[in-house]
Amino acid sequence: MTVGPEPTVPSPCVSVCKLTADRSHCTGCLRTLAEIRAWKTMADDAKLALLDELEGRRAAAGV
Repeated sequence: MTVGPEPTVPSPCVSVCKLTADRSHCTGCLRTLAEIRAWKTMADDAKLALLDELEGRRAAAGV
């Protein structure tokens, strides 16, 4: 069996896949549904930018 290459930018998923009550984002990784869907097709620079944005979201949420 052939396995694809390792992703160059690891996913921010922390395996706590639960949406907020208003369905605005995941409580585990803090990504929106659109960001979760887009992750696999995003360019590495876009993924890195999103990871930076997620750090800001975590700080704002006090997580």
